[in-house]
Amino acid sequence: MNGNDIFDELFVLEMANNHLGDLQRGLKIISNYAQVVRFNNVRAAIKLQLRDVDTFIHKDFRQRDDIRYIKKTLDTRLQTEDFATMVQAIREASCIPMATPFDESSVDLCCELGIPILKIASSDCNDWILVEKIAKTKKPVIVSTGGSSLKDIDDLVTFFGNRHIPLAINHCVSLYPSEDSDIELNQIDFLRSRYPNHTIGFSTHEYRDWTSSMLMAYAKGARTFERHIDIQTEGMTVSPYCSVPEQVDTWFKAFQRAKRMCGAPGTQKRLPPQKEVTYLDALVRGVYAKRDLPVGHVLQDADVYLAIPLQQGQISCRELMRGEVLLRPVKKDAPLYIDDIDSPYSHSDELKKAIYDRGLDPQVGEDPAAKGAKGIDLSNK
Repeated sequence: MNGNDIFDELFVLEMANNHLGDLQRGLKIISNYAQVVRFNNVRAAIKLQLRDVDTFIHKDFRQRDDIRYIKKTLDTRLQTEDFATMVQAIREASCIPMATPFDESSVDLCCELGIPILKIASSDCNDWILVEKIAKTKKPVIVSTGGSSLKDIDDLVTFFGNRHIPLAINHCVSLYPSEDSDIELNQIDFLRSRYPNHTIGFSTHEYRDWTSSMLMAYAKGARTFERHIDIQTEGMTVSPYCSVPEQVDTWFKAFQRAKRMCGAPGTQKRLPPQKEVTYLDALVRGVYAKRDLPVGHVLQDADVYLAIPLQQGQISCRELMRGEVLLRPVKKDAPLYIDDIDSPYSHSDELKKAIYDRGLDPQVGEDPAAKGAKGIDLSNK
């Protein structure tokens, strides 16, 4: 797999700092979600967040307990060897290790750990020092667009395009959590139209539903998806924008349902299944003689009428043409068979077979179309 294909139908499970600085908790999250991934047979990445805490937070602010994101970053700090252990666990669980580096040193750590896909957070899409460092790795990148300007996104697309680096673009609303009225799924349409050569995804922080937005996002063309994940343990509360394993299981199942409902790609005409063709053939009118017709007669509209059922081997309204010559006589009210007329269809074995394979079998009175349309009431169609 290469190029933008690497993003297609990829689920990104964002662990963020939900390991809480505890390696064993991080490994438990990986194990729990790997089971859900395997059960639903999807491609998934488990994503970490990497920061060089010693340089990421200014030394004068490291004691500020009143600044929530600084305190959380310090409280959830892990050692490099701990991240290496989790990356190995992700691989062994048949998931893809992924990371969001928030500084240049963390980009180097991603390379050291062999992480194959990088993420640019919404807050960093115009941090060009970091973006250029990420680009130098030549690794595929996913960027979230939450809060960014159109120029920011255009610039990123141009920048990575000039360097031939695969880039996926996630519609994202950076509200934690998001209400239904916040998520603006029509932005997927906008991104697909503006960046047709890129995989467009949906990164969500909603918390009331794990089905509806997946159905709509997939139908709109989103092909990579992201959610924050966590597990419930004693003495702690899962943040409302994070999903627990049973909710992600519901999310995956909604994806599979969306695929079934959407069917073939919207870039081409779908191929109807045989059972649908058979069902519709039962509704096609056959050609019947309005009067006795002799050999050599040249057919005109006044010679025939159209009615159901269409019988096997009989020509239908689809094949009837004025000026066709009868090769044998046909009695009044009898069907006109493909072998009765001199027609282009009668000279093609493949076309003749198709005509003989459809419609009512007059010998047994069995209609294959009706058999193939179980549960369908023809009288209402």
